[in-house]
Amino acid sequence: MSLISEFKEFISRGNVMDMAVGVVVGGAFSAIVTSLVDDVIGPLIGMICGGIDFSGLSITVGSANLMIGNFIQAIINFLIVAACIFSVIKAFNAASSRLKKPVEEAAPTTKICPFCKSEINIEATKCAFCGSGIEMDAQ
Repeated sequence: MSLISEFKEFISRGNVMDMAVGVVVGGAFSAIVTSLVDDVIGPLIGMICGGIDFSGLSITVGSANLMIGNFIQAIINFLIVAACIFSVIKAFNAASSRLKKPVEEAAPTTKICPFCKSEINIEATKCAFCGSGIEMDAQ
């Protein structure tokens, strides 16, 4: 098979298209979460904490300037984003579970012989294992 035809086969598979859609939707969802954190939750936390901003905190070691504050701010932002995503996914799962139809259990296809305790077909009137010919109820 030529390289071009292999590539065409690879790219036309359903899972590649699903992955591409997932990446695009993930990018759009990322923009929503980033806006939620930067424009809504971040300012609220800043107001509650008195406007603390760690991004200016730094330590100078020799000629190197270590931006410890940026690192601390990145950790805080990560925790806020993770909490937002957790909340959104939890709400989505709760809503989708309420919309699901209850799954009905399938009717039993086997029963237990009361004499030898072997599992036999539900429609059997005689046990194939012990030869019992007594009418058996499904158990």
